Amino acid sequence: MRVSPLGWSVAVAAGLGLLVGRLLGWGEAAALGAAAAGVLLVALAMTVGRARYAVRLDLAERRVTIGQRAVGRVEVANAAGRFTLPSRLELPVGRAVADLAVPSLAPHAAHEELFAVPTERRAVVVVGPVRSWRGDPLGIARRTVRWTEPVELYVHPRVVALAGATAGLLRDLEGQTARELSDTDLSFHALRDYVSGDDRRYIHWRTSARRDTLMVKQFEDTRRTLTAVALADASADYAGEDDLELAVGAAASVGVQTVRDERDVVVLAGPGRMRARTPQLLLDDCSAFATSAAGAGIHLLGRRVAREAAAASVAVLVTGSVPDEADLRLGARHVPTGARTLVVRCVPGAAANARTQGLVTIGTLGSLDDLPRLLRRAVLP
Repeated sequence: MRVSPLGWSVAVAAGLGLLVGRLLGWGEAAALGAAAAGVLLVALAMTVGRARYAVRLDLAERRVTIGQRAVGRVEVANAAGRFTLPSRLELPVGRAVADLAVPSLAPHAAHEELFAVPTERRAVVVVGPVRSWRGDPLGIARRTVRWTEPVELYVHPRVVALAGATAGLLRDLEGQTARELSDTDLSFHALRDYVSGDDRRYIHWRTSARRDTLMVKQFEDTRRTLTAVALADASADYAGEDDLELAVGAAASVGVQTVRDERDVVVLAGPGRMRARTPQLLLDDCSAFATSAAGAGIHLLGRRVAREAAAASVAVLVTGSVPDEADLRLGARHVPTGARTLVVRCVPGAAANARTQGLVTIGTLGSLDDLPRLLRRAVLP
């Protein structure tokens, strides 16, 4: 039970009125105190009792895309053996609270209310818990009963399919050739003299017979492609909600496509890594992504990739419309040496373009639908 500030004021007025009336013999003060005490007691009495309900909260879908319809229902059943009086339930939906009217129910009868959840923006919307309350009309005292647990609705960002568009960027022939040499791998490099302990399976018998000495194959190390996707989370990098949502959609699209292609990916956004084991988990974390004044801007993304994904062979850095080209190149400067780098600047409404210099491609993205074309325009080895 919760007593409101008005209730505490009534209680103080009742106490002072009764005290002053008794000590000073002031009848009016005593009458005022008695009236206030009576109102307080009636308000407290109206919080007594509890309906016997069985309440169920369901969402048709727990995960939707921006703009997709999301509906749910609240089912209230009378678990008592007698009729219940009409009552009201509260259903928090994000920051809003819906008021649900429950009519009088016969024993074991049920009432169902349908509701819709706004999905115009990417978010994690907490729906519930369903609560009922008893109290007085003046709001002096109130007792709340919680009937269900809250349920999370994930409103995912929109993503585009990139199958084929990333073929040049996210290639993987059991890995990429590295400069280190290995005694066992896929990419043949040269022959060398046999030394004790070498695996005899790699002896090159024809050359050994010609030179009259044992020669073994030596290989170039190959490594499996690791893609690092880094999304700027500094609010100063974005001019507004439009370029933020475009950037999130671009980063999510690259990450989801990489996961679907069964390639290793690390998505760096916010204070830690996003979960990239499945597309669903990655999109769940994208739904909760938010910027902050203390976040990492584009000029720090390269350092973050070097620190948290040093083995990355491909780095995709995504930011908003505010940074200029000097900022973009500064961000790419600290990416691990040898990694193919794509820096995407999201400017809603701009024409898609890409410029490549060495291992660094800087592109401008104006619409999420242009992302496959932007990736194809990039000159990638």
